[in-house]
Amino acid sequence: MHIKFQGLDPIPILFEDRSLIAIDKPTGWMLIPFTWQRTNRNLQAAIDSSIAAGHFWAKSRNVKFLRHLHRLDAETTGILLFGKSHGGVKVLSGLFEKREIEKVYLAVVEGEPPAAEWQCEKAIGPVPKQYGRMQIDLKNGKPAETAFKLLETRAGRSLIECRPVTGRTHQLRVHLLEAGLPIVGDPLYSKSRREEGSAEFPMALRAIKIRFQNPFTKKTVYVKAPAEEFLRAFGFGA
Repeated sequence: MHIKFQGLDPIPILFEDRSLIAIDKPTGWMLIPFTWQRTNRNLQAAIDSSIAAGHFWAKSRNVKFLRHLHRLDAETTGILLFGKSHGGVKVLSGLFEKREIEKVYLAVVEGEPPAAEWQCEKAIGPVPKQYGRMQIDLKNGKPAETAFKLLETRAGRSLIECRPVTGRTHQLRVHLLEAGLPIVGDPLYSKSRREEGSAEFPMALRAIKIRFQNPFTKKTVYVKAPAEEFLRAFGFGA
């Protein structure tokens, strides 16, 4: 199952029920205001246009509305949730605000952490006069919390499991940088060469699991995104 845009690669649908759709977001797609016209990779705008045009993927599902419930950075790939109604978006978005959604990411970083598991609870805020860049800001930043686990180390790089509790902008990227572990290919926070990744995964950060209880169906929703190609792209086994 895919979301198919005219002239662009299809986007896989990983899960669907009556209230939501989970997709596997490729790299390059952005979640930005509709007024920002400097790219044709505005994901929400592309979805809205596709629904309005009556494309088969939407028409066959009777999808007339789809709105993202949370965000992934343009370079980050993996699971992204969309609500199918205005009311559904309000209720499901509240799960993120109440921290009732379990999220798991994989990151490949430069270096090796000193511990197999650790947590970072340092607040995050914007860097003054540097639009789009974030930093640890213990005085004025917003609370942020992430749990990390080392999975494997190869050739000076480490594969890290990341479990964010909060959802601050660039949270994983900044918390890993604070630990001295910049994400491979990160265009803002890493000096590593982007060509060491791949066209499909230029930055080594991927959302691979989401779990929560759907308040409408009362059932547990567990979504997984494939990780094998991501791991191979950065030199790790499945």
